[in-house]
Amino acid sequence: GWPAGGRGASASGAGPEEPPGSKELAGCASGIQPQSKQETLVGGYAGWKGLNAFSRTLAIFTQYSHLRQVAELQRPPGASSIVSSIEFDCNEEFFVTAGVSKRIRIFDFNKLVQGHPGSDQPRLELATQSKLSCLSWNRFLKTQIASSDYEGMVTLWDTATSQSVLEMEEHEKRVWSVDFSFTDQNKLVSGSDDGKVKVWDLKQRKSTLTLDLHANVCCVKYNPTSGHHLAVGSADHHVHSYDLRHSARPVCVFSGHSKAVSYVKFMSGKELVSASTDSTLRLWDVRENKLLRTMRGHTNDKNFVGLSVSNEFLACGSETNEVFVYQKQVSKPMCTYYFQGAQQPPEQQEKSQFISAVCWKGNSPVMLAANSQGSIKVLKLAM
Repeated sequence: GWPAGGRGASASGAGPEEPPGSKELAGCASGIQPQSKQETLVGGYAGWKGLNAFSRTLAIFTQYSHLRQVAELQRPPGASSIVSSIEFDCNEEFFVTAGVSKRIRIFDFNKLVQGHPGSDQPRLELATQSKLSCLSWNRFLKTQIASSDYEGMVTLWDTATSQSVLEMEEHEKRVWSVDFSFTDQNKLVSGSDDGKVKVWDLKQRKSTLTLDLHANVCCVKYNPTSGHHLAVGSADHHVHSYDLRHSARPVCVFSGHSKAVSYVKFMSGKELVSASTDSTLRLWDVRENKLLRTMRGHTNDKNFVGLSVSNEFLACGSETNEVFVYQKQVSKPMCTYYFQGAQQPPEQQEKSQFISAVCWKGNSPVMLAANSQGSIKVLKLAM
């Protein structure tokens, strides 16, 4: 169940859920009479609440019908390189990419979309010693980017000077994931094949806490509303939720995936999404410690195909070279986009192509997506 190879390279199901409000609606239609005026009021409120939730979900779900391409970053002729990570800066003006090419590249998003001459060339390019698995842009400082690589290094980059300013080598194996805190610009977390999660203090220039999961760690993510809580996905098929103030054991272990958990992302302070090479996404309530929904439709058996979330939508890649978008209240895909090469008809494309990274532009209907050939597209939800 462990994805072999690199991020973006080679990395039980719950039953169908009822639509929101279905239980309330079923009760109203059953002919059961309430026993009191108070029950009438309460039951009526619950019914209307369920109806409103269902109506809202239906409105959102039907608001968009497809993804359309807005812009594209053409890869250089003859070049083929998996993009493992795409991230926007805190103001969503620039985006950064990295992968097996051993290059960190920063682009101007608006200029790319507007088609400015030269906008397909990076504003900044940083060379690295190893293949990169993940990037995280400091949420307070636009000049700081953290990277993790195949040699076990976590590196802090200063984009103002185009230099690495800190290299942290405490992990013993490949580091898959790195993430800056939402609440403290000096806190960073990483997860590695050595089974360790490390919390770094950039002021002290070292790790201040190590969690040992005794299983390869694929992904780690801070809760956006807390500097103490994080989620960890691992090769043991589980999602581990930690409170760093009481780190001896996880607060909760979410079970249900049948293969390695490749990504975890918070939709809010209480909603967490996990992706696995069992070809499912799962939405969890981290306060109630329960599964809310299982999403199926994309194909993900062995590769890291990307995961990104906004307030309402989830995006992930597929090993069919498609981007899938789900609405969080619905188990089936809302729409898909086939990553057809600009110069290659579908029948001539390599069967092994897959989506390797996705990233929503904040809570807008716009996203970036990349595939295993190094193509990067700007996509937008449309009617």
